[in-house]
Amino acid sequence: MNWKERAIAILKDSLYPIPTELNELDWKSGLSDKAERLAQHISAFANLKGGGILVYGVHNDGTCFDISKEEVDKTVQTLGNIALNNLAYPIQIEHSVMTFEGHSLLFIFIPEQNEKPVCLRGKDIYSSYYRSAGQTVKMSKNQVRAMIAASQGITYERQVALAGLSADEVLHLLNYKSLYQILDKNVPTSTSSIISRLNDYHLCEQEGRKWNITNMGAILFANNLGDFPNMKGREVIVRKYVGTNNRQQLLEQHGAYGYAVGFEGLVDFIMRNTSKEVIDVKREDISVYPRVAIREFVANALVHQDFGITGMPVTIEIFSNRLAITNAGAPLNDINRLIDLPPQSRNEQLAQMMFQLGICERRGSGIDRAIAAVEEMNLPAVKFTKSEQHTRVFLYPQKSLRDMTKHEKISACYQHACLMYEDGETINNQSVRERFELNKNESAVASRIISDTVDTGFIKPADVETTSKKYMTYIPFYG
Repeated sequence: MNWKERAIAILKDSLYPIPTELNELDWKSGLSDKAERLAQHISAFANLKGGGILVYGVHNDGTCFDISKEEVDKTVQTLGNIALNNLAYPIQIEHSVMTFEGHSLLFIFIPEQNEKPVCLRGKDIYSSYYRSAGQTVKMSKNQVRAMIAASQGITYERQVALAGLSADEVLHLLNYKSLYQILDKNVPTSTSSIISRLNDYHLCEQEGRKWNITNMGAILFANNLGDFPNMKGREVIVRKYVGTNNRQQLLEQHGAYGYAVGFEGLVDFIMRNTSKEVIDVKREDISVYPRVAIREFVANALVHQDFGITGMPVTIEIFSNRLAITNAGAPLNDINRLIDLPPQSRNEQLAQMMFQLGICERRGSGIDRAIAAVEEMNLPAVKFTKSEQHTRVFLYPQKSLRDMTKHEKISACYQHACLMYEDGETINNQSVRERFELNKNESAVASRIISDTVDTGFIKPADVETTSKKYMTYIPFYG
């Protein structure tokens, strides 16, 4: 697919079913007279994997209009000059006027650059920009350093967390016993065998006669994250509150262990603090949320966090009416497509390692399994939100249909359609009744939910030839 075909496809994705700007594409209703801001946009797209596209002829609400030849000529000349003169080095951009749904739009393609980060001319390297949640944002110093290292072929995971150590010091700082326990293997008796295995997994690397612990080693297997200066703020925080707001806190726990060492204990802690005590014949705790969903969403938060953003640790907040899981960094996929699209990770080696260790599900199936578990417990739909700096997932306890908002019903219906579509099936009135625990006499209620979801554009008829409502089936909008 060339950049023009890709541009049309991305524009369509950004406009339907709900207009939303994406990292790869920015709508423009007119040419800004602020040259520096335009240079920032070009910098951000030049630093983005695969590059990015500016589309002129799209209003902020996602409606399109024709752009005149005079506007095209002025825009192309202005942006071309900025790309050549206002960045650290000249960048060649491409443009094309293409018709989209009857409107002539101007597409400007800024290719990804090999030498990154691309900063503004006349300023230091920290005047570099990137795309986050569909916005152009200035990079933090950590993000600039990470991009420089990545451009040199050194990923975040392979960077050094602590250097110049003896083999014994490495084994003191890393919980190697947990690694062998997870791998279901016996711990060798010799130090050289153990450290060789840690080296095989890139948890440490030899440099001369000394050893360095990598970020991968520290973030996954630290006995104490506080022993590593660049792991400050990477601990997981769990907070529990009284009621529905954060004004009165019941508890706060900061995890000290590396993620692999402390993961199961973290999930156990969340489950204990979200369970509901029931006294019948005997006292027992009943899970409010499915364990598989908590496991998956917490693991996702750990794997997909943006390590370049400081001061925003992975946080789990427990309220009486919801559970919120927050990580630094906007999601790389559209939040409406998390079920069907293959996952994208900022930290690919970390994601692969957590998969090998059995912490994450098979690549691409985890979100599906989590939302399926939510459906099985007949809970409200999982809610995903994003900003320029963070991603947040909300889980909700059981709620009767009459207490659900219209938006919650639509979200649950859409997620139900996504899950069924992944299984090669369609939804209908009966499946929606089962999703919401409705009886056969309540088919009109299910029909209303389906109709509302169709109206939002999230689902569509599976077969446009079918005219009978009774036999109508539906699939997600992207099907």
